[in-house]
Amino acid sequence: MNVVDLLLKLLSYKSLTPNDAGSLKFIEEYLDGFEATYVNKEGVKNLFLSKKFGEGDHLCFAGHVDVVPAGDNWDTNPFVPVIKEGKIYARGTQDMKSGVAAFVQTCKEVENFNGRLSILLTSDEEGDAKYGTVIMLEHLKEQGMLPDYCVVAEPTCETKFGDAIKIGRRGSINGYITIQGKQGHAAYPEKSINPVHQIAPILEKIAGINLDNGDDNFAPSQMVITDIRGGMEVTNVTPGSLKLMFNVRNSTKTTQEDIRLHIDKYFHDLDYSLELTQGSYPFVTTRDSKVVEKLILSIYNVINVETKLSTAGGTSDARFMGAFGIDVVEFGVINDTIHAPNERTSIEEVEKLCDVFRNMVKNFN
Repeated sequence: MNVVDLLLKLLSYKSLTPNDAGSLKFIEEYLDGFEATYVNKEGVKNLFLSKKFGEGDHLCFAGHVDVVPAGDNWDTNPFVPVIKEGKIYARGTQDMKSGVAAFVQTCKEVENFNGRLSILLTSDEEGDAKYGTVIMLEHLKEQGMLPDYCVVAEPTCETKFGDAIKIGRRGSINGYITIQGKQGHAAYPEKSINPVHQIAPILEKIAGINLDNGDDNFAPSQMVITDIRGGMEVTNVTPGSLKLMFNVRNSTKTTQEDIRLHIDKYFHDLDYSLELTQGSYPFVTTRDSKVVEKLILSIYNVINVETKLSTAGGTSDARFMGAFGIDVVEFGVINDTIHAPNERTSIEEVEKLCDVFRNMVKNFN
């Protein structure tokens, strides 16, 4: 079986979060020379496959086999992969069974490596991720088996294969503001306190505002207003309260406390409450890390492309690696149809991704 055959096989599993649909068992049996460990919880399956070749570094490839629902407007059955004009169409082609196929095939073919190779797979990356990769990492830490380096094969490329890798991710902070006013008749505004009127002059001070200046690795942390609602959907009653929601994809320069102080600067005269939750924390792997250097070199060796280093985009399971002190980098196929109808990737990209991983493993130590 080659990497394309393997990808077609993986795409045929209807592995909607958190159901792996049998794909993890298939991968375990495909890599019969690797020791398998499952850590499952609350219906989520997590598989760790490991093989020690030598006494050197422990390099892990990581990813997820679960996919989001297909949705409507597909031209073909999203769980029956179809090849058309050199492209493979199915749910999960880009996000991220192409990456899984590439590193599984790479590990299948490895004969020599001065260290330990491993694969960490979860069935809950597209869901809440509470019982996914982080559960396995906690187990590996207890066993003294945490990797030294990790490659997460999420789709990272922008316009051509090899043009971008991710060396970090921004954090994500969600905010919920409630402003209390005084409900009343619209004909007597002097008898009420309208929270919509109260917030109107403040919005320009917070909406879309950069909370820091960014740095060499991160864009500025920006406050993005995502929802404002209040009132009773009638025209003759002023609202008694207003709720506002926002999100900040934060760099290492902005914390929850910075956001709290920024909000209070403009809301301190109002009767308001603020709740903040942190979905993920920012992390970055430095340019001189071995895993970054080796991946950059392998991309250049295989496709003669000088890749750029990025921290853009949303979250991924790489955030858990970073939290456990593992140097982690992300690299995969072009990201332009993930979660969309007719998701697809090219055969050429999948084959070259596998070639890059082969080259990286060959030259890692």
